[in-house]
Amino acid sequence: MKTSGFHGNYAPEIASLRSSSLFVHSLVAAPAAGLAAERGGRVVVLPTIPFGNNAQQMDQVATSHLSTVTAGAILRDVAASLARQGIRRLVILNGHGGNEFKPLVRDVMLEIGLTILVVDFWRVNAAARDRIFSDPGDHGGDHETSLVMRLRPELVDLSRAGPGKTVPWKMPAADACGAWTPRPWSRVHPDTGAGNPAAATAAKGADYFRAITATVADLLVEFSAAT
Repeated sequence: MKTSGFHGNYAPEIASLRSSSLFVHSLVAAPAAGLAAERGGRVVVLPTIPFGNNAQQMDQVATSHLSTVTAGAILRDVAASLARQGIRRLVILNGHGGNEFKPLVRDVMLEIGLTILVVDFWRVNAAARDRIFSDPGDHGGDHETSLVMRLRPELVDLSRAGPGKTVPWKMPAADACGAWTPRPWSRVHPDTGAGNPAAATAAKGADYFRAITATVADLLVEFSAAT
């Protein structure tokens, strides 16, 4: 599951919608499933859902938002469909930090009985991420931009990129307490990025994709064989 949201002035909205969904499916899910199948894993790749929870970016042009209620309904219906066919295991490969699946998964597993794993792609193989990206950033930084450059380099114009700075809280105690609220994105991230993309390259993106695809394949093989 991914989203449609702005990823910096150097990468237009269409890049976010097309590339983020494509790199989750085409460069991670499908290749990982292929590797798993070669090792005996029984894996079916379902279509990507290109929308997700993006409520705090609604002031960015063409951003689309999927409510938590809608996401829960989609997950429940997909899980119920699979269960009716005797499929009892589901892996959600999540490509967007705004998607919070834990409470949804708890509800669906209790109601339907599937075992569901959630994998956030940016958390996969942290050792490889730290080796490849010295400062990966959180949104539209070196990490994400390198991935898009690997997939659709013609959609990225780094000459238009900003430094991706984040405006800090005016309440220092908020950081000290680990407080969170969905602050308006354009006011907190003036150039819409969170992390500097200046060092991004397609080669880094390719290196990272290879690493995480292999790691996801390992999980699919083990999950398929688990009893």
